Amino acid sequence: MGLSMTATLIVLQGPQQGRRFKLDGAVIPVGRDASNVVRLHDTEVSRRHAEFRQTEQGYMVVDLGSSNGTWVNSQRVHQHLLQTGDRIRLGQTVLLYTAGTGSPEGELAEKISLITRGDQELTQASILGKVSAEEGARVLSDPSRAESLWAQNALVNLRILLQAAQVVSQVLDIRQLLEALLDLMLQGVPAERGCVLLYESASGEWRPWAARFRTAASAGDQFPISRTILDYVARHGEGILVSDAPHDVRIGQAASVVRYGITEAICVPMKGRHETVGLMYLDTRQAHTTQEPHRQLNEDHLRLAIALAHQAALAVEETRYYQALVQAERLAAIGQTIAAISHHIKNILQGLRSGMELLGMGIREKNEGFLQQGWRILEKNQARIYDLVLDMLTYSKEREPNLEPCDLASLVHDVIELMSGRLAEQHVQCHVELAEMPGPILLDPEAMHRCLLNLVTNALDALLEVEERRLVVRTEYDPTRSEVRIRVADSGPGIPAEKLGELFKPFVSTKGARGTGLGLAVSRKIVREHGGELTVQSEPGRGSEFVVHLPLVGPAAARSPNHQPERAT
Repeated sequence: MGLSMTATLIVLQGPQQGRRFKLDGAVIPVGRDASNVVRLHDTEVSRRHAEFRQTEQGYMVVDLGSSNGTWVNSQRVHQHLLQTGDRIRLGQTVLLYTAGTGSPEGELAEKISLITRGDQELTQASILGKVSAEEGARVLSDPSRAESLWAQNALVNLRILLQAAQVVSQVLDIRQLLEALLDLMLQGVPAERGCVLLYESASGEWRPWAARFRTAASAGDQFPISRTILDYVARHGEGILVSDAPHDVRIGQAASVVRYGITEAICVPMKGRHETVGLMYLDTRQAHTTQEPHRQLNEDHLRLAIALAHQAALAVEETRYYQALVQAERLAAIGQTIAAISHHIKNILQGLRSGMELLGMGIREKNEGFLQQGWRILEKNQARIYDLVLDMLTYSKEREPNLEPCDLASLVHDVIELMSGRLAEQHVQCHVELAEMPGPILLDPEAMHRCLLNLVTNALDALLEVEERRLVVRTEYDPTRSEVRIRVADSGPGIPAEKLGELFKPFVSTKGARGTGLGLAVSRKIVREHGGELTVQSEPGRGSEFVVHLPLVGPAAARSPNHQPERAT
């Protein structure tokens, strides 16, 4: 008998952050295509990216030849047997894998056996008490139904702690979280008011973050808090219950305590896993009389405050850790982007400087050759600036394609005509093969024109490195897949296998100073916005071929619940 397994994927990072996917089946495909059981709305994920396959030992993730690869715990893998806590990165999406294994039924049967009492029946005399199945929920919602005072108090505290756990798991904003916990605190502790103060390491001070009052009438009153009490709790790291506060020997005759008539107070440290992040304070006030004041707070209230303060501290730590992690990743991404952009801008500026120097020489020497040469350099680098800015805008901005019926043949001819000057200058043999289409194709003509222009430009750049220069642009129609394809092939030097995985990453260029490193990333983004995919086949010494796969139905129909696209192979 095999193990009973329940496995879950939790999206820690990516467009679907917080989403949960339950793994239930022998083979579970994951990718960007609508046919996948686990569908990720991530432009960095391939249409058919990977599979989760069930084995005797658990689930195994298997990469299906994706463009960006499958990574487990920062290591690129082809296949990997998963363990609880493994982090799987597909594109920009990070998934947390969790799995639980139940005991085999055979082992349970050996440990647990059912015995019989023969024909005897339970009698009313042997049954000491009865409680219906619904009574538990009713008692928890209304603790006053419990028979003893001890049970009532225990159920009140249990209900408050359960509600606090729900608040901690659902509320992400620290201030809202602390206010909600104070509301729960005042349900279980008969204090007049409560406050949470968090420690700021920069100033070394306790800063109020949330406050709550039992009655709305007192919400407008001043809320003085004894620094003497706060200092004592922070210094000793223990919660205290102070009754008859002006005479408590631990805090002495603190002026603030005496002046504001604080007769009872609870102050507890908010200690998380590593440090004390704050203090939780509650108090009551009574007018000073000769009579013994009535005590409202006791040690049970102190224990409840300690428990809630610990939950609040863990939530604050977790939120701060997550915010710091996000900020660190954001700063790292900004730093990498700035470094990459600075490199390209530096190359462009050097080209502009060279052009300006030639123009200056031409003006001084009245040399028309220098003037024309300098002007050509300036024009070329101005075009590079334009391309860089346009590529950055296209890549950074999420957009829906502006679809309209388009003649694919005319689109291809426009691109080839635009590049006719370079084709002639480089002596490139260009062959255009256009298949018959079933009619106009639903496309964003401006975006697809830019995509094809990038691919043709890259091919011409690659042909600069070889003597025999051939370029083939071919369109195909595949009715079995309801797909059209555009192939751009060159006879260039090819791309090494180890560089193919990095090809579509932003700011990665194989053309040195000639490229911005965004052309292929932008082209793939455009194709994916159309619901398609951009693939590459290349071998060193045998050239490269880029293939644009476009669904004939367009992305709107691909997202329709009734449409089941063909699976990519």
